[in-house]
Amino acid sequence: MNTIHWSQQASYPVLALLQLLPLVGALLTGYLRHRPIAAMLGRVVALLVLLLAIDLYRLLDKSSAALQMAEYLPLLGPFAYHAAADGVTVLFVLLAALLTFLLTLYTAARQLEAPGQLVTVILLLEAVLMSMLVTTHLLWFVLASALELGLAGYLLWRWATTPERSLALLRFYQFQGTGLLLLFLGTLMLAWHFADGAGYWSFDLLDLSQATYQGPLATVSFFLLFYGLAIRSPLFPFHGWLPVVSHRGNVAIAPAFLLGVKVGLYGMVRFVFPILHEAVAQWHLYTVAFAVVGVFYAAFLAFQQQNLRRLIAFAVVSHTSLAVIGLFTLERTALQGALLLAVNFGLAATAMLFMIGFVYSRTNTTELSRLGGLFDRIPYIGITFLVSGLAIIGMPGTPGFDAAHMVLEASIERFGALLTVAAAVGNVAAAGFLLYAFQRAFLSPSSAGVSLDAIEHSRPMELLVAVLVLAVLLGTGFYSEPWMVLTDAPMQALGVHFEHTGMVSR
Repeated sequence: MNTIHWSQQASYPVLALLQLLPLVGALLTGYLRHRPIAAMLGRVVALLVLLLAIDLYRLLDKSSAALQMAEYLPLLGPFAYHAAADGVTVLFVLLAALLTFLLTLYTAARQLEAPGQLVTVILLLEAVLMSMLVTTHLLWFVLASALELGLAGYLLWRWATTPERSLALLRFYQFQGTGLLLLFLGTLMLAWHFADGAGYWSFDLLDLSQATYQGPLATVSFFLLFYGLAIRSPLFPFHGWLPVVSHRGNVAIAPAFLLGVKVGLYGMVRFVFPILHEAVAQWHLYTVAFAVVGVFYAAFLAFQQQNLRRLIAFAVVSHTSLAVIGLFTLERTALQGALLLAVNFGLAATAMLFMIGFVYSRTNTTELSRLGGLFDRIPYIGITFLVSGLAIIGMPGTPGFDAAHMVLEASIERFGALLTVAAAVGNVAAAGFLLYAFQRAFLSPSSAGVSLDAIEHSRPMELLVAVLVLAVLLGTGFYSEPWMVLTDAPMQALGVHFEHTGMVSR
């Protein structure tokens, strides 16, 4: 298990600032929410957080698997504040900071109502998300998850685009509330078992990972934590909230936080795998079987969708299953590829949601039967939509290309050709329905539902969002080495836990 690398410290509390800066920004924009300067201030704060995340990348010793930049604040007994970072943490922190900054630009491009209030909630969400990513305290992670989901639910309801917002909110909280309960119960079981041996309660990753969890306790704890995080991911068959929320909530703002940063997969790598590695090894085939079914199930349903928002929802479920296959292959290369896939899916899915939002702002619909011919009016939005779709399926030149190959190569070695070919065929199916969506919305003759003459061309802020998204997708795709180096050492250390399962750590 990783250890705190005390000698590698920043000259300032960078992890605390990553959490406090967006919180302070939220307080300021909340105070100024009725003034035009509030939204601009929110964008500045989001940019500063992104620069701070880049500095964290600079400070990290990437050759070490240890948790670094450790920060500790004694609070009430087991509720002490623990934070530290390794390459996996930095990867997701960079993603969260980037998506938040892009969201502040997207809200300006969409010209949504109450921009000051909206950017306040976005910054609050970023502060909570950063806390989830840098903490090494499992209970802190669960409690921050509850706060994050509460804020995301408010976004879904307050800026919903359909009258059925109450249905979306109800379904969201039904599933996420269940997931939080499972996470909480699993966390209590782990801490209770630790206290039974050590004589005191602790929720810290380093303490919990040193205890031994075997038999029914390990199995029950594993499934409580796994199911709770699978709902967040979302993974088949725990995805039922996503199609309704995507269709009935807002187009991109809340989904960018819920889907762009794969907190569920991050939680598995950060807490479940190091603490319950025996149970993970015992049940990994069961999990992979569900993930393979999920690839085809979600792809099949995606082909039947006539609404862009629901289609993207099922695409996310399908590709999340591919990332889970990589994680539960339990081999270092596959673990690394799964993390990079998660980041790729987050970037690409968020980019597609942004472009769908721009389409909706012009047509007031995302029904494919009412769209068509949009490329003539908004070509840059169409190109970004296409590139994002290609990134989701891992085409060369996108960040998913190397990651998908890492997962599939390790999978064929571990599980054989049949399962791996099945997963690859599911990915090919994804190419089909995403390209169909692009063709139907942008290239097909315009339908009677929308008058092309009434559709305005791309605005400057929309072009800025599209260009930035394309630059990130293509830049990280053609220059993937930094992200490989960032995750190599932590995944090498994590893979040691699973060498006894018969896999060779490469």
